Amino acid sequence: MSRYEPSQSEAKWQAAWDAAHIFEARRDPAKPKYYVLEMFPYPSGRIHMGHVRNYTMGDVVARYKMSCGFSVLHPMGWDAFGMPAENAAMERGGHPKDWTYGNIADMRGQMKPLGLSIDWSREFATCDPEYYGQQQAMFLDMLDAGLVYRKNAVVNWDPVDMTVLANEQVIDGKGWRSGAQVERKELTQWFFRISDYAGELLDALDRLRDWPEKVRLMQANWIGKSRGLQFAFSTVDAPEGFDRLEVYTTRPDTLMGASFAAISPDHPLARHLERHNPKIADFVAECRRIGTTEEALEKAEKRGMDTGIRVRHPMDEAWELPVYIANFILMDYGTGAIFGCPAHDARDHEFATKYGLPIEPVFAPLEGDYPAGEYVPLKSEAVRYVRGFAGDEVQTGEDAVAAAIAFCEANGIGHGVTNYRLRDWGLSRQRYWGCPIPVVHCATCGVVPEKKENLPVRLPDDVTFDQPGNPLDRHPTWRDCTCPKCGGAARRETDTMDTFVDSSWYYARFTSPHAATPTDAAEADYWMNVDQYIGGIEHAILHLLYSRFFARAMHKTGHLPAKAIEPFDALFTQGMVTHEIYMTRDSQGRPVYHLPEDVENGVLKATGETVEIIPSAKMSKSKKNVVDPMNIIRDFGADTARWFVMSDSPPERDVEWTAAGAEAANKFLARVWRIANDIAEGAGGDAAADLALRKAAHKAIDEITKSIDGFAFNKAVAKIYELANTLSKSAASNEARRETMRVMAQLMGPMVPHLAEDVWALMGGHGFVVQAPWPKADPALLVDDTVVLPIQINGKRRSELTVPKDMPATEVEKLALADETVIKVLAGQPPKKLIVVPGRIINVVI
Repeated sequence: MSRYEPSQSEAKWQAAWDAAHIFEARRDPAKPKYYVLEMFPYPSGRIHMGHVRNYTMGDVVARYKMSCGFSVLHPMGWDAFGMPAENAAMERGGHPKDWTYGNIADMRGQMKPLGLSIDWSREFATCDPEYYGQQQAMFLDMLDAGLVYRKNAVVNWDPVDMTVLANEQVIDGKGWRSGAQVERKELTQWFFRISDYAGELLDALDRLRDWPEKVRLMQANWIGKSRGLQFAFSTVDAPEGFDRLEVYTTRPDTLMGASFAAISPDHPLARHLERHNPKIADFVAECRRIGTTEEALEKAEKRGMDTGIRVRHPMDEAWELPVYIANFILMDYGTGAIFGCPAHDARDHEFATKYGLPIEPVFAPLEGDYPAGEYVPLKSEAVRYVRGFAGDEVQTGEDAVAAAIAFCEANGIGHGVTNYRLRDWGLSRQRYWGCPIPVVHCATCGVVPEKKENLPVRLPDDVTFDQPGNPLDRHPTWRDCTCPKCGGAARRETDTMDTFVDSSWYYARFTSPHAATPTDAAEADYWMNVDQYIGGIEHAILHLLYSRFFARAMHKTGHLPAKAIEPFDALFTQGMVTHEIYMTRDSQGRPVYHLPEDVENGVLKATGETVEIIPSAKMSKSKKNVVDPMNIIRDFGADTARWFVMSDSPPERDVEWTAAGAEAANKFLARVWRIANDIAEGAGGDAAADLALRKAAHKAIDEITKSIDGFAFNKAVAKIYELANTLSKSAASNEARRETMRVMAQLMGPMVPHLAEDVWALMGGHGFVVQAPWPKADPALLVDDTVVLPIQINGKRRSELTVPKDMPATEVEKLALADETVIKVLAGQPPKKLIVVPGRIINVVI
């Protein structure tokens, strides 16, 4: 086959790998293991170039480690529960299960032609009853261990979709799907006690050395450790039972600048007042129409209502502050009550200005004063505390906080407290397409866990989506049941679990996906931890944080070994695949987007109309700047797509997909095949050139090995280009060229496995190239006997010499003077100076 035909070759090798069960992971105590995992996809129905890049990266690592002698686990599954399936059922009819499994079949069919080294025997979807049944079993274990509890909580409520929304699903105060104004609503919800692990989760980040620094920082900020003061104001004219108002502050050094106190609309005092005061009730109801996210509260106009209650300043009993109910205070951080220092807090300043409250600066610059009434940011540099606890002593913000806490503790005002921003994880969702929470509600026994022998609690199939809300609430034959404890009439919990639960332990299930328990101890002990985890930066916070918590919870309940409480040893966050956007405008001036295949040379193929080209942007269906991987595989083959996404950019950066780049990649792979055919048909050669070729091959082995180990795949690709050029020009013997071509097949194998197998077979390699031991560089062949010395004339590089490394300087001078460029520049005159720096450079001064 002189012309390479990917459509024939790729299918052939994929069938051969499958027949030989090459990629089925096996626990082998005699071999080291390597577990590589890409974040599993949501089954939307189509793969995109981002998928190709993500899974090719994992495949490169998996194939490389297999060649290095590891027993490799490289699995695939589907993050299959969630609202999109319900939305599809509402919009198109049908059932979420049919839509989901149909999409899984489609995407599996699109992924397999990529030739990924995936153990498909371990495949599962999180909507499989076999998977979520084990999740329910773990829920019961965690409930028994005190890691799960139930309480009333204020949530984001979508009044149209009639469901709780996570903070991330609230966009500009509206539900992400319905567009309805989100409200705050109190519901009884299930929670994981993740906040109990806040300190541990934070401290452990320092040990995750193979995680990106930016991800560790994002997690640290989300956990949000703060050191502050907790104290209590005594109240004046407050209702009975509210003689104290507990406050937590991270800036106790500004206490002398307090001008008001404020409480959350959900504070117990506010709830008491709204029951007795219609105006307060109306105001609180209005506050609850704002979502609970920090973003929503930050954007909202700062509003408050004076309760008529006052509090006494702890430093001066005669100093009274008004108490407001304010719409920007959350009940679930600190105590749900604050004091306001408007001179040094932007939010407090806006509030005080609106309601005409005093604005007194607490600190001042080292020289002069700040203007009265203005907002001055809190300082980390040294300032004078003019209304602090230590007179006008100069302090930094951090030192002042510590001094204020020490002063308050010494004087019995309050005590230092370490707080975390991380709240407990609310897992209840009022939707159908999720994992049922395995408890029932009995009038006699209360909340009763389902018996494990009754698991899984399966979702009913006969549901409808013809009205808003959760179909489980109106399904009597599923909802109505018997109590596992007393046998009396009971009702199932109709809330299902947050889909983040499904993705927080799937990595552990992959170690034993068919076990009758959540994990198999021997398999988990062998395969865990995930050695290399790969996925997008968009999952840097919640998914990774929840997975880290779940690993700890699974260890506590006996499902994972202690070594796995940090489940991902190394993390890599890949860049996006981008593409230009092609746009025209309609008669009203509105943008009209066009697919790349409809545009050629800047004009629409159909009409010849010139398109506006917007610089490279993330591929988006709405902007139509998407490239269908199946078209690339059809036109060029999977290896071309894989080679392109590995070659053009460092993997942590975005890569721009271009038609020219894809064609160039395809031409190079075709050239490699021609070189292999030339070698297969060739004979003879210059044995004297063998050593130079073998040196080039071993340098490539050394550099490509280091590049793959360091996730610098683009550098590995560049070195393969270089080796191909060297090989095509080499006059070495046919035996040396065949040997080098076999090495090149091995080095290319992780990136372009189908072509590599063809080249390996053509060059007489035994078995599959993916099973051949990874080549090792001979240190002796990495040593250069020669050195290239640049010739610099009057400070400008003009030529170069290749000379033996140990050549005496006097001999180097003679060669330099014999160089054609030097002869031409000197024009028969001797140089003023000729300086040879051994091993580095030749300087000629004329």
